[in-house]
Amino acid sequence: MGTNIPTSTLGSTDRTIPLLGYGTAEYPFGASIETMKESILHAIELGYRHFDSASLYQSEVPLGEAISKLWCSDGHKDLVLPALQKTLENLQLEYLDLYLIHWPVSSKPGEYVFPVKEEDLLPMDFQSVWEAMEECQKLGLAKSIGVSNFSCKKLEDLLATAKIPPAVNQVEISPLWQQKKIREFCKEKGIHVTAYSPLGAKGMSWGTNNVMECQVLKEIAAARGKSMAQICLRWVHEQGVSVLVRSFNKERMKQNLDIFDWKLSQEDLKRISQIPQQRAAVVPQFVSEKGPYKSVEEFWDGEI
Repeated sequence: MGTNIPTSTLGSTDRTIPLLGYGTAEYPFGASIETMKESILHAIELGYRHFDSASLYQSEVPLGEAISKLWCSDGHKDLVLPALQKTLENLQLEYLDLYLIHWPVSSKPGEYVFPVKEEDLLPMDFQSVWEAMEECQKLGLAKSIGVSNFSCKKLEDLLATAKIPPAVNQVEISPLWQQKKIREFCKEKGIHVTAYSPLGAKGMSWGTNNVMECQVLKEIAAARGKSMAQICLRWVHEQGVSVLVRSFNKERMKQNLDIFDWKLSQEDLKRISQIPQQRAAVVPQFVSEKGPYKSVEEFWDGEI
């Protein structure tokens, strides 16, 4: 019997999103398709119903029930709908519950690579790309649409012309990158926040060991008789956002679900609030003198 994961409503709709999701990104991308298939099936058995995928991850074919993301090379008005149709074909689905713009930058069409070549980086026309995303929702191919890695400023730019506001903004959140500003902005605008890399994404190209090596988190975990991952996931859950976690280890997959019947103490929360902050997914790969963003600060609009 799988765990019954709580859900949250998206905006003013009757659509919901499970508050704990399963990430399918593994670097290098596509390195272990067979292992991924087995892990996804096991995740479904355990009770996961929120899956995070992208064409870049090469996880769409082995994935049965998913959300997916529009990669940078498809971030052009005339390529959004064909990209979603290809994703649906890969997933053998008629529609997605949620479709996201992966990054606020476009790249040369036809290339599904990371990092993107410097000379292939292009500015994203938020208005026209979002209009194409809205068309995907109007056609019923995506029940909800949203974005990923958008700063407050970029969300404001998008909202200025959007007829359908983004339902979700998926961003990095962990005890070491708490994102209070973006969480408050999205709450004010009725945008649900999903957290990725809650454990620091060790093993990914942008990952860090800092979260799992944090002494404060180690002490709280030891005192509570919980794993470090459970402390991190519980903290993110208590911030009122949904959270994605990635593990192909069956025991850890099960442990990661065990975060709903206990709470962190006020002292725990106070100590975590005082942890020095450091973004893991800085992604200098999207910064270039030849591209639309000349510095990391410009890419993140100072949220760094």
